Amino acid sequence: MFNKILVVCVGNICRSPSGEFLLKKLLPNKHIASAGVGALVGKPADKMAAEIATEHGVSLEGHKAQQLTSELCREYDLILVMEKGHIEAVTNIAPEARGKTMLYGQWIGQKDIPDPYRQSREAFEHAYALIEEAAYAWAKKI
Repeated sequence: MFNKILVVCVGNICRSPSGEFLLKKLLPNKHIASAGVGALVGKPADKMAAEIATEHGVSLEGHKAQQLTSELCREYDLILVMEKGHIEAVTNIAPEARGKTMLYGQWIGQKDIPDPYRQSREAFEHAYALIEEAAYAWAKKI
């Protein structure tokens, strides 16, 4: 049973906070957090990511980026990454976490969710649409 879920991207300011807060809304009885493999530690969610999430009824208020560590990996039952390449990044940080690391887009055709950081609003909207589709798919599975 997956009661503790960790959502992972690179900087932990765009995709993973959006994925984290959306899953929290869909799965209120689960403990969900996020981290980055190259986190911009202590930074709030990206302004554009927060704006788009808010437009979809999800607040990223209070988010602070944190670095993925082997300790964090041990604490969670399921680690969801945004891109296939992040699986290797997680495994480099915590080899023992490989078996519980899956794609956030696993149930939507194993899609990578592209990083919109420093890109257009359209890039953020596209990433959010994929995160939302994937979150609903995970909520049905868990």
